[in-house]
Amino acid sequence: MKPDWDKLMGEFAGSATQLVADVDCTADGKSLCETIGVRGYPSIKWGDPSDLQDYQGGRDFDALKNFADENLKPMCSPKNLDLCDDEKKAQITKYQDMSDEDLAAAISSEEKKLDDAEAEFKAEVQKLQDKYSALSTEKDEKIAAVKNSGLGLMKAVKNSKPAGGSDEL
Repeated sequence: MKPDWDKLMGEFAGSATQLVADVDCTADGKSLCETIGVRGYPSIKWGDPSDLQDYQGGRDFDALKNFADENLKPMCSPKNLDLCDDEKKAQITKYQDMSDEDLAAAISSEEKKLDDAEAEFKAEVQKLQDKYSALSTEKDEKIAAVKNSGLGLMKAVKNSKPAGGSDEL
């Protein structure tokens, strides 16, 4: 993916309204990556810098370029109200009218919902992993029991018998 990403960065180099960049989350960019919620590598984020979204599309150059051409443009935001529909404008106005404390509390409440969803997901995945491990162990024990019951000897005896059954008329 890196060569395609580097090519995409070249395509958008010098743009006044679009930024395609990379950040090393293991070095100097670690704090930025933590702030914007990067959890795995490579991750692609897009959108308003204060509300970046996870990119879910293809990772080859053509898919990345098509997505960038269609989506990397000025978007509805407090700085670009003229790009917002009436519903988004009303939502932005509602948040702008909130006190700093109320807005911080609302943000914290919604972020808690995200954290709770992630924690629930991880807990349920762990349950699935535990169940998988238990089933795998159970299966291995059953297979061992069948093999120890004489299956191998049964097959050996069957294969050692003359073909076609008995020689009697």
